[in-house]
Amino acid sequence: MSKKLKWGIMGCANIAQRAVIPGLHLSELNEAAAIASRDGDKAKRTAKELNIGTVYDSYEALLGDPSIDVIYIPLPNHLHKEWAIRAAEAGKHILCEKPLALNAHEAAEMAEAADKAGVLLSEAFMYRYHPRYAQIRDLIASGAIGDIRGIRSAFTFNNPNDSANVRFRKDWGGGSIYDVGCYPINAARLLLGQEPEAVTVSAFFSPQHDDVDMMASGLIEFGGNVSLTFDCGMWAAFRNPLEVLGTDGIIEVPSAFITPTEESGHIYLTTGGERRKIEVPYVNAYTEQADSMARSIMNGTSLAFPTSDAIRNMKVIDACLSSARERTRVTL
Repeated sequence: MSKKLKWGIMGCANIAQRAVIPGLHLSELNEAAAIASRDGDKAKRTAKELNIGTVYDSYEALLGDPSIDVIYIPLPNHLHKEWAIRAAEAGKHILCEKPLALNAHEAAEMAEAADKAGVLLSEAFMYRYHPRYAQIRDLIASGAIGDIRGIRSAFTFNNPNDSANVRFRKDWGGGSIYDVGCYPINAARLLLGQEPEAVTVSAFFSPQHDDVDMMASGLIEFGGNVSLTFDCGMWAAFRNPLEVLGTDGIIEVPSAFITPTEESGHIYLTTGGERRKIEVPYVNAYTEQADSMARSIMNGTSLAFPTSDAIRNMKVIDACLSSARERTRVTL
């Protein structure tokens, strides 16, 4: 297409600089056209480093730019609701970082504002746009591993000494369940095609990190006696695997949520006692995410993953946080 959608980046977050903006630069449908920060010098430096043409020293100025089609919001979690609603009211489509909000009620308010304004609001779970997840779903549907007996997944990293990190601010929506636990939860819902019935989560709340959950382990119960067992953490060695266990086989995804290299995108299928690699061509999941949204905007079609899915995911996250705090099983 000759016309590219122009994106405005709201803030200079690391995820924007490291992944989303480079992904936009690779897109044939999108362009990283502007960036805004309350720190004007930081915005200028980031724009120069990442080849972005327009710089604003306020989010309001970015929203007032009539040439901008889509706003990307990588702000701390507690700011998602305010700025997504303001972007919708400015007539901009929105890609908002996960988790979409601090709770399901906020997410529903954001969705209502987007619907009222006639714009699309998408949650930035980029991993879903990698083609291997369609392959995994096809393998499951084909009966390649028999009946599903369970899913195991984890997402952990080790960063406890970064005292200024927004992930360590409780009132800003910090904690490992919000930051990385949301991925296994989302993936299990995606692969099983259903919503959980109950959750039980145990967490380590760290007093030196504003009492956010630095590590959590959980059991998410689905129908048909199938469960997700997961753990997530910000004070543990890095890993992000996913495994689907069936009666007749296993699907393994060693790097389930990030794919920085070609090798990291491959999956493994074990059936009949034989484990084989299924090679998946390398793609940039951030580019795929932006392109999928662009096609929906340009063609006037629904998002691949509607905002209602984000609300449902937030309901599970709400239950997980409640379970961890109250040390009890929570039904949904």
